[in-house]
Amino acid sequence: MPSRTLPRRAFLRGLAAGGTVVQVGLPPLACMFNSSGTAYAARTEPGGDGKPETRFVFWFNGNGIPERYWIPRDEGTDYSLTPCLAPLARLQDDVQILSGLDNPNGQTSGVGNGHQRSMSALVSGSKYTGMGAGSASIDQVVAGKIGTDSRFPSLQIGVCQESFGSSMQRNMSWSAKNRALAPELVPQKMFDRLFGKLDEGWVSRKRSVLDVVRGQAQRLSSGLGQEDSRRIDEYLSSIFDLERAIADFPEEYAEQVDEPEAGGDPRDYPRIAKLQSDLLVHAFASGQTRVASYMLTKCQSLARFPWLGLSFARHHEYSHLGGSHRQRQQEVMRDICRWHVEEFAYLVARLKSVPEGSGTLLDNSALLFVHEHAEANSHKNSGGAVILAGRAGRLNPGHHSRVTGTFGDLYRTVAKEVGAPIDHFPTSYGTIPAATA
Repeated sequence: MPSRTLPRRAFLRGLAAGGTVVQVGLPPLACMFNSSGTAYAARTEPGGDGKPETRFVFWFNGNGIPERYWIPRDEGTDYSLTPCLAPLARLQDDVQILSGLDNPNGQTSGVGNGHQRSMSALVSGSKYTGMGAGSASIDQVVAGKIGTDSRFPSLQIGVCQESFGSSMQRNMSWSAKNRALAPELVPQKMFDRLFGKLDEGWVSRKRSVLDVVRGQAQRLSSGLGQEDSRRIDEYLSSIFDLERAIADFPEEYAEQVDEPEAGGDPRDYPRIAKLQSDLLVHAFASGQTRVASYMLTKCQSLARFPWLGLSFARHHEYSHLGGSHRQRQQEVMRDICRWHVEEFAYLVARLKSVPEGSGTLLDNSALLFVHEHAEANSHKNSGGAVILAGRAGRLNPGHHSRVTGTFGDLYRTVAKEVGAPIDHFPTSYGTIPAATA
């Protein structure tokens, strides 16, 4: 047993020049758990049972998929990864692919276009109201169950700075009917929320937020075992590296949001995505939140992809190329969706790299990757496919299963495994047994 026990949510705090409060949460340490790593050593979680806490990520990409290049043809544990899913190769045992899900309220007629109607039904199960989602999104339902004891009940994270479209197209988190929770698109601002506002000295590399808490960290580390001392050093180093990477961003990025038509330059989107993923991992590791939504691209996205060599059209236009361009449309969407999966795989791998108790952060997490449509060109709302990563509860990764049911059924299934059982969710009529052991 470690000679010293720390509460799971332990922070290093200090006051910087100008009155800025710096708060650095500690990562999972061996001294926070019992000798087998299966429960907290200090039962500080209100109403908890001492088990490692679970996390939930709701991940979204717009404009659907090319099914032929995305959905595996074979089922079971020996399924072959498709071109779109190839980035998951080293994580295949940590994810499961579920296909065949329906989005009933996305198929109905009503106000708005097909993207808005599908998006509302996808995130909330409810019909689009003409102003927003018809009820709370699944991430907020889960946050209401397991997020109330965290510093942040949930985090809303975004990447692509598109101001195109309605509120329904720009947001994926909804606290209630028509009440959007906007994603934070700027890594600098997300860093501020988690650690303390970047002052001029930090941005110019003269100081670091860690300068304020370094003395506390050294005193704490000296009283811990060798393994925990090493983990703290590595964790603080990773925060410093993240701080420097964010400081390298042009200041104007945090001040201006251009519509795609106005010439906004998306070349930094992959870089921004990884920074946002790193920040989310820090938030999970330090216990600042247990729930997050992650909007890589917007609903009906108009982003360009110059880093993929695709710049003559926008994402939505690529999704609808037809006629003699049909084969090219499928190939372009294949490449775009493979980039989506690359970014998701990066987050999954980062979570897997952080030890927690007898496992990792990924072992205690559920990450659900969804699209607003199945086949993008036809705005298809049946037979949808998702990636579900992690081993929270009884989740059973490592296979592809064709299932029968709705997205609402899957949401209820996953919510239960992260400790947030839901009695009712719109368009849910049961569960998805294939997702669990």
